[in-house]
Amino acid sequence: QVQPVESGGGLVQPGDSLRLSCSASTRTFGDHAMAWFRQAPGKERESVAAISWGGANIYYSDSVKGRFTISRDNAKNMVYLQMTSLKPEDTAVYYCAGRISGFATLSSTDYEYWGQGTQVTVSS
Repeated sequence: QVQPVESGGGLVQPGDSLRLSCSASTRTFGDHAMAWFRQAPGKERESVAAISWGGANIYYSDSVKGRFTISRDNAKNMVYLQMTSLKPEDTAVYYCAGRISGFATLSSTDYEYWGQGTQVTVSS
């Protein structure tokens, strides 16, 4: 069972930047699509960004497009989420998820393994 580990969350002010990291210990990481999802208190989990196995295909939710950037380093088994121009509404627990198929989607039901999440709080 693959258990990704997220890191990099914290408390920041509106307009700040933050980079989340996710490490996944699997020898086939380079074959998997990876994604970030988030869940705010009292709300349903929503998609943030997804990246295909080789990084050629990337998708963003409309709410983060132009502000967030997803990337991956297959040599290090890492996926990243660079977040800029953060807003209070970005406050949530952010989850890293992996899909054994290399094709990225923004649907949470397509992802087979999930991390425990990292808290991001944007507040002045």
